[in-house]
Amino acid sequence: MTEAVRPEARIDAQAIRSGDRAALARAITLIESRRADHRARARALLQELMPYTGRAVRVGITGVPGVGKSTAIDMLGSLLTGKGHKVAVLAVDPSSSRTGGAILGDKTRMAKLASDPNAFIRPSPTSGTLGGVAAKTREAMLLCEAAGFDVILVETVGVGQSETAVADLTDFFLVLMLPGAGDELQGIKKGILELADMIAVNKADDAEMKAKAAAAEYRAALHILTPASATWTPPVVTISGLTGLGLDDLWAKILDHRRRLDATGEIAAKRKEQDMKWMWALVEERMHEKLTNDPALRERLPAIKRMIAEGAMVPNAAADEIATLLGL
Repeated sequence: MTEAVRPEARIDAQAIRSGDRAALARAITLIESRRADHRARARALLQELMPYTGRAVRVGITGVPGVGKSTAIDMLGSLLTGKGHKVAVLAVDPSSSRTGGAILGDKTRMAKLASDPNAFIRPSPTSGTLGGVAAKTREAMLLCEAAGFDVILVETVGVGQSETAVADLTDFFLVLMLPGAGDELQGIKKGILELADMIAVNKADDAEMKAKAAAAEYRAALHILTPASATWTPPVVTISGLTGLGLDDLWAKILDHRRRLDATGEIAAKRKEQDMKWMWALVEERMHEKLTNDPALRERLPAIKRMIAEGAMVPNAAADEIATLLGL
């Protein structure tokens, strides 16, 4: 359960670095807060912890509904903790329309990891942000790295533009698919294939022949696309999130990707580019908040909307007036 952040409560950076899970949970709650005083504290905390971040393998995972993302993540994470890794799962859920909270029970969907002392699961509401990715997932990822987690798995809801958003905050983007590629390829967005660093056909335990056939079709589809990196050609594998089939090979390929792109400097360059995108995303977020919360604008906006609807004001004049009200 998410712990509440009290304004008077002090969240110690050293406690986070020592692996104090309660301190980590409180810190993530702090960075998710919209209060100005909480934001100032969160900013100071992140600045103090920045030297201890950036060492983890960051993996984004998406897939069509019903593909078995949570089961596969649960099995993969358990495999990795068994190898001595510390795994953090940032599972981004659709927001509840009434409360804004995460409505899916990640800890019930990932039963093994939920009871694993070397794993940390954090559900986050999307809060209506573009693409279904929580606005503060990046900061949560940094906090987890500072707390010693060396593998970060970011699960997206797999709808809208969430795939692009997750690809923009991770090193490796894994797309899970179901057997039966004939139907899947008809509906898949070309952009998803272009983002993928690997495609894994899941549920190969009870549909082995279909999974292999699907994998062959995805390989053919990838073959006609230009890879994002000359260093890496996205592989297609078959796995079972239920039995663990193929997960060792999947992880080996993720590490191979890391070694190759580290050697060429592409991981470092990618992260710098992501930081710039992060900055502009935060600027846009602040601007949106100002748009929705400015009292003068809220008072004037109904009249502006009415005049546009009646044809009494052109949109660019309305935009100029709004900008003036906001002091832009």
